[in-house]
Amino acid sequence: MATKNFITLGIESSCDETGIGLYSSDQGLIAHQLFSQVEMHAEYGGVVPELASRDHIQRTIPLIKAVLSEAKLQL
Repeated sequence: MATKNFITLGIESSCDETGIGLYSSDQGLIAHQLFSQVEMHAEYGGVVPELASRDHIQRTIPLIKAVLSEAKLQL
């Protein structure tokens, strides 16, 4: 009996990074994107939680779209 290939979408957001990945049960990691907020927070000497949370909201959907495009997949 053949097993079906599953694609898993992973979403990670630390205090200053947003990462998106696609993992295939057959092929392993097939696409990933990471955006770092280090430059944005540098002028403040550390992470500003309100700025970080707003940036995560703005970056997540575009990063998901980029990962899907990289993997040549659609939802």
